[in-house]
Amino acid sequence: MNSDRQPIDRLAIARDWLPRYTGMPIEDFGDYILLTNFDYYVTQFAKKFDCEITGVGKPMQAATNSAGLSIINFGIGSANAATIMDLLSARAPEGVLFLGKCGGLKASTEIGHFILPIAAIRGEGTGDDYFPPEVPALPSFKLHKFVSDCLLARELEYRTGVVYTTNRRLWEHDDQFRSKLESMTCIGIDMETATLFLVGHYNEISRGALLLVSDVPTTPEGVKTEASDQYVTSNWVDQHLEIGIEAMTEIGVRGEQIRHFRY
Repeated sequence: MNSDRQPIDRLAIARDWLPRYTGMPIEDFGDYILLTNFDYYVTQFAKKFDCEITGVGKPMQAATNSAGLSIINFGIGSANAATIMDLLSARAPEGVLFLGKCGGLKASTEIGHFILPIAAIRGEGTGDDYFPPEVPALPSFKLHKFVSDCLLARELEYRTGVVYTTNRRLWEHDDQFRSKLESMTCIGIDMETATLFLVGHYNEISRGALLLVSDVPTTPEGVKTEASDQYVTSNWVDQHLEIGIEAMTEIGVRGEQIRHFRY
């Protein structure tokens, strides 16, 4: 082995790759970040604030408004979720909120409802590269408390509970997997939340998730299709984005300081 080899600087890699993936210089990212995995959210954000979208043609697209709030479309899946939370360590934001869609797994989680998850089950496997299985995937309480206050101020009903995060996109046909979900009493299922919570904890980034129920995959009529997704987008996504903008803007102005807790 070559003893003269220099150690690899993890933070230096993140500082190089965050602009490389998003097309946005690190100093242009705000102190608070919204994350999404749909281009529509970024487009609407940019229209609302008349700001530039960077990263078109790159793996991720981003925009920052004049108040210092940024939004990033990081793509779909737990691997991409881990990547963006690692890369954001280069910016060290004050708080990150994921505006994601999920499948509802309970009769009380109908399409169009919001879920503010209290925890996420690590069924995706990606988190195992960061912490042992015993470490839970949790949001930052103070950030979620503030999002909850914003929902209540709008007189919007929402659900709390545990969501299951999986790497599998096609599982609706698998009766054994469906039985497993039922036995764990999960309220929803997605492909990113647990990873975002866990890798955010690893990088000491305060994080949360406000999920929009976009389908009810355990029922034949509730499986997501292109048509049903367009229905959800036209009816609830603008409101979803507005809540995220309000929460992350106001927390920067009058929210409590979010302190990171080490297990």
